[in-house]
Amino acid sequence: MSTSSAKKLGNADAQLTEKELLELEKKYCSFGDTVHYLEPPTIFERAEGSYMYDMHDRQYLDLQMWYSACNLGYANKRVNDALIAQVNKLPQVASQYLHREKIELAVKLAQGMEKKFGTKGRIHFNVGGAQAVEDSLKLVRNFTGGKSLMFAFEGGYHGRTLGASSITSSYRYRRRYGHFGERAQFIEFPYQFRGPKGMSKEEYGHFCVQKFARLFETEYYGVWDPKAQKSEYAAFYVEPLQGTGGYVVPPLNFFSELKKVLDQHGILLVVDEIQMGFYRTGKMWSIEHFNVKPDVLVFGKALTNGMNPLSGIWAKEEMITPEIFPPGSTHSTFASNPLGTATGLETVKILEESGFETSVIEKGKYFLDGLKQLQKKYKHIGDVDGLGLALRVEICEEDGFTPSKKLTDQISEESMKCDLEYKGKKYGLVLDIGGYYKNVITLVPSLLISYEEIDMGLAFLDQLFARVTKK
Repeated sequence: MSTSSAKKLGNADAQLTEKELLELEKKYCSFGDTVHYLEPPTIFERAEGSYMYDMHDRQYLDLQMWYSACNLGYANKRVNDALIAQVNKLPQVASQYLHREKIELAVKLAQGMEKKFGTKGRIHFNVGGAQAVEDSLKLVRNFTGGKSLMFAFEGGYHGRTLGASSITSSYRYRRRYGHFGERAQFIEFPYQFRGPKGMSKEEYGHFCVQKFARLFETEYYGVWDPKAQKSEYAAFYVEPLQGTGGYVVPPLNFFSELKKVLDQHGILLVVDEIQMGFYRTGKMWSIEHFNVKPDVLVFGKALTNGMNPLSGIWAKEEMITPEIFPPGSTHSTFASNPLGTATGLETVKILEESGFETSVIEKGKYFLDGLKQLQKKYKHIGDVDGLGLALRVEICEEDGFTPSKKLTDQISEESMKCDLEYKGKKYGLVLDIGGYYKNVITLVPSLLISYEEIDMGLAFLDQLFARVTKK
């Protein structure tokens, strides 16, 4: 650290420059908890609504919204006010004691689940999505007599803790650490754009279910004992729309057909709504689109609009009743903390009041229609799709099919230069990249995004494609 930087750190009134901060970050911050997609990385100073602002006060339209954690936009006044009120009332309390906000939030969520799925259940809180997945693994293992084998999807993502990474399809997240228990058996997800040709989306979904069902035809496929009518597998972990896998939207018949196979063989359905929950797709839970009732549902991210790390699980009463899942089965000092539950309670109230089931579908259709127009204009756009305000743009070579990570990276780099123009003003554009081949732009704007901001985003994407595909 330079002498000047050291002096500034010791002076409360001094402000480190961007260069000084980046030098300190390289020396003192672990790189294990972040990824620098750009060099140098951008340092942001503030955020509001659909926008972020860097240290030079340059404005960026955000179509990523902290990986769908800020569904209600940055610095949402009602959520912020709820947090401030809780800070001034009961900011901390040990988890062995109760507070009003935890109970009220659990009631709202559990009663909402019962109304939607027709099943009584309970809410169990934790701090992050991966931690909630870990809790669900404990719950499932406990309920199934200690079974540790799970099914999950190719392209699926459930977190990077040891247990969660065992059911996440990317070997990259497990390679250096081995396994916690057993690795999942990964099943084909109906990713139609890269699936067999000549099938409709529904036909491909049915094909994938039948391919899975084949595993139970004989003991020699390794998952089923037909004499005992028992499976070695406890549960199937699913994302209704794949998140990190590139916002792949399955056909509407897929999960209902899959659930029948699971029910026939006594296998639980665990639905991961961490990224797609809280009206991201136009429903409180994205699994609602598919007319399926989960046994366990995991949630996080947008529960507090990104204001507090709070997550949780809902499970059927027979799985989570205190006699089956007793006190102390899992624990975190900060689980169900009052700041998180207060902001979560306010977030859920806003979602219930504001007609998101209609507005998100309408805005999503408008945005998707615009993306389809861009697809017609640029042959490098191989596929566009979406459900509500969870949208995908798959970037390919000139043949419109071969994945182009190189072109995708160029778009990501160009988007952050803050030289995209709209109505005489320059902006940056915050995007997220995902997909099996890291060639998909995944779009998750604020649910409160205006139609003009959608037009702005489409204009920026148009400029970016024109720039990177120019010969």
